[in-house]
Amino acid sequence: MNPFSDSPAETIAALGEQKLLTRIRRWLGSAMPAAPHGMGDDCAVLPAPRGTGRRRAALVTVDPVIYGEHFDAAIPPRAVGQKLLSRNLSDLAAMGGSPDAAVVALALDPRVRLDWLEGFYRGLAATARRHAVPLVGGDLACHRGGLVATLTLLGRAAGPRVLTRAGARIGDFIAVTGVLGGSLASGHHWRFTPRLAEGAWLAARPEVSAMMDLSDGLGKDLHALTPPRARPALFEDLLPIRRGHDLRAALGDGEDYELLFTLRGEPAAARRLVMAWRKKFPRVPLTVIGRLEPASAPGAGTIDLSAHHGFEHFG
Repeated sequence: MNPFSDSPAETIAALGEQKLLTRIRRWLGSAMPAAPHGMGDDCAVLPAPRGTGRRRAALVTVDPVIYGEHFDAAIPPRAVGQKLLSRNLSDLAAMGGSPDAAVVALALDPRVRLDWLEGFYRGLAATARRHAVPLVGGDLACHRGGLVATLTLLGRAAGPRVLTRAGARIGDFIAVTGVLGGSLASGHHWRFTPRLAEGAWLAARPEVSAMMDLSDGLGKDLHALTPPRARPALFEDLLPIRRGHDLRAALGDGEDYELLFTLRGEPAAARRLVMAWRKKFPRVPLTVIGRLEPASAPGAGTIDLSAHHGFEHFG
């Protein structure tokens, strides 16, 4: 059977990413456990084997970088290696995790340059050393016409709690680290530092109720944190937008690799957390940008997120 079709109605583009994920869950059936042990979070949480006495949850995540999608000839090969590991580390940070080891699989056209590949591996190795991640193996395969590097990262919870995308409720505040938008134009999409220490710190705070990393844009990713019968109420004047960019960029550019989270309590509790953050991480902004409201609440004065869809993988 030819895996490709020229009839749009027969292709995954007709569904889009979210509907395709729903189909995949159905096709897998009982072979896939529910999140966080299966699909649906930044990392999968692996149950500890019985009798091992393991107290910290094991985590696993996987992400690729693809030539023409995540990088092009303008990006140095060292930066591509750096980005591959860093975007996986960002997933781990989003659940309050720390890395243990990684494996890398490459699918390469035979025409890939040796000096390009050397630069890629040297960038990957430098990033691995910086974050104490052993690169323990992988695989090579031929892929005529393309270049795809995929990294699987194994880790563990940095503390007793794993934060997931579930857990937020109506009344929770919405907060984000760093600044948003313009990731491609600024080079942030490959120069970013994964928020590992920050994620572990947030996971240890009892008032933080849910968390994820921002990869597809705030306007899209925020829906994954929003519980049923709720709506996110964001205010444009609160958003930390990268200088030279606008609201549309902050909501839809993607590849920010910042932490998006919710926290419980009264405004005074949110202010205390922000003050404690500034003492711990004085160089990384943290901004409360809104609150989760009932879906029936009027949206006057808040951002209309229906006009900002973020990055669509199969659009």
